Amino acid sequence: MVYTVTFNPSLDYIVSVEDFELGMTNRTSSELMLPGGKGINVSILLNNLGIDNTALGFVAGFTGEEIVREVEQEGIQSNFIKLSHGNSRINLKIKNIDGTEINGQGPDIGDEQIQELMGRLDGLTSGDVLVLAGSIPATMPDDIYQQIMKRLEDRGITIAVDATKDLLLNVLPYHPFVIKPNHHELGEIFDVKLSEWEDVIPYAKKLQERGARNVLVSMGGKGAVLLAENGEVLAGEASKGEVKNTVGAGDSMVAGFLAGWMKEKSYREAFRMGLASGGASACSEMLATKEEIEAERGITEIQELQ
Repeated sequence: MVYTVTFNPSLDYIVSVEDFELGMTNRTSSELMLPGGKGINVSILLNNLGIDNTALGFVAGFTGEEIVREVEQEGIQSNFIKLSHGNSRINLKIKNIDGTEINGQGPDIGDEQIQELMGRLDGLTSGDVLVLAGSIPATMPDDIYQQIMKRLEDRGITIAVDATKDLLLNVLPYHPFVIKPNHHELGEIFDVKLSEWEDVIPYAKKLQERGARNVLVSMGGKGAVLLAENGEVLAGEASKGEVKNTVGAGDSMVAGFLAGWMKEKSYREAFRMGLASGGASACSEMLATKEEIEAERGITEIQELQ
């Protein structure tokens, strides 16, 4: 079974506003409300590909109830911990104003609730897949991903991590199966600017040297690069389609990579599926369907860099 964890899920209120003016009353020309958060996006994309999974995390209040309802409406199993205070956050995304977003904070999560999540994760067994993705509320310890991986160490669980800075760096000694920084995040770690495939390679190798088994670096319009644990260095271009909505594209890449690996046990095919899934979602108003991903996969070309 695949499990995803979203510590700070949201309701994403995605709107278009024509002729937006500061200080004035603006009206939407389109609007959409979806469950959000990186782990939830991974769950939805995996479900679209026919892979059963369970979404874990924390929810609160009426917004939390709606998140659970919409996740389960997608056909995904959920096992969220319901907090007795606060509300899950609402994220406002104005998609036609340079991707402008206003993200909420989310509820406080205490140690008792963290331990309840740990207890649920203790049920994972060898062969299971766990996805740890996204930011955490300010009230949580910044080594929470590290705590989880240490707790599950040597259990035969495949763990993917999509996080930034210390959340990511702290897990490397526990050898995550795959990590997925984007090129900006990778550059921030090493205080460099990375723009081309070749720029990424030495810094992705540094993360491998620190313990990551596979390093998948998404690069927006430049595609992505994979440094695989078998020594392959692979790259592929972004989709040639019209970009409509980049929200969830990186999460789709993670889900596609895992789906490809689970099916083929080939890093080349996992990378192809990850690229196709990320590209298909970027060229769709919603997270990509299986049909959209398969169509993109058919035209996705992979290059070996060394």
